[in-house]
Amino acid sequence: MTVPPVILLLSGSLRAASSNETALRTTEAVAASAGVCTVRYEGLADLPHFNPDDDHDPLPGPVTDLRAAIAAATAVLICAPEYAGTLPGSFKNLLDWTVGGTEICDRPVAWVNVASPGRGGGAEATLRTVLSYTGATIVEPACVRIPLTQGMAGPDGVVADEGVRGELRRVLGLLTGAE
Repeated sequence: MTVPPVILLLSGSLRAASSNETALRTTEAVAASAGVCTVRYEGLADLPHFNPDDDHDPLPGPVTDLRAAIAAATAVLICAPEYAGTLPGSFKNLLDWTVGGTEICDRPVAWVNVASPGRGGGAEATLRTVLSYTGATIVEPACVRIPLTQGMAGPDGVVADEGVRGELRRVLGLLTGAE
């Protein structure tokens, strides 16, 4: 029996109804048909402010949980908004906690940008910069723009549009090497 690849889903938004959360819920919904297991990281709000003086064993519990989730994943998929031209501070804080560990090094990583056309470039640029410091392997063809607008998600918070779902399946395939 083959164990399915595990994709860690990281949201850069703390807002439950954000379009980034919608994209990740939709990714979860299509993962099974792509032969992929997804795990959603839910600890963004619990991470302490990054301080290099605290980046040693024993690590704060939420940081240990983050690093363990990354280590257990085959690949990482990020969906983060742009705020004031870059990533939200809380998500940049999460990424800062990955720099001192080796868990994300050489791990396939991609992102989905759900912003309207012409927006989100600052967040993408910051992701690219920080992930290069961590040694993550950015899977370029899996870094995509899938603009989501108000009303695209159904009452379950998932997008039913087959174009969106197909693109997310393709992203999962690229991250796991199946495509």
